[in-house]
Amino acid sequence: MTLVRWKPQRNLMSLPDSIDRFFDDFGLGWRHFDSVWHPSVDVSETENSYEVKADLPGMKKDEIKISYQDNVLTLTGEKSHEEKKDKKNYHHVERAYGKFQRSFRLPKDVKADQIKASYRNGVLNIEIPKAEEAKPKEISVS
Repeated sequence: MTLVRWKPQRNLMSLPDSIDRFFDDFGLGWRHFDSVWHPSVDVSETENSYEVKADLPGMKKDEIKISYQDNVLTLTGEKSHEEKKDKKNYHHVERAYGKFQRSFRLPKDVKADQIKASYRNGVLNIEIPKAEEAKPKEISVS
């Protein structure tokens, strides 16, 4: 009998693929969408707002679309593939090109008409102000 060392990280590393295969069996997997890549996104909250930061390196500001409807913030865009004018034979390519779409459900207590977005150095910053009723209130004890 041979003992095999249990490596829990091996099972964890294959978990995303297992989940994708599970949903693919029902036709619900992300592979069925038109997206080619998924930019990294951070969503945070402060006392007065929600903030979304998305890494979109190499994109131009006019290639990014932001929409907010029914409490869902959606980022879409398309990163154009660079034209290869040189005669290089690429052995390994990791940079992603093509369409993307990321959606985030937000609470109902936001000021949708005051959402602001800025784009600098490949990072998209979106600030979503909270409505007054969503801000924490201190209650005094009598």
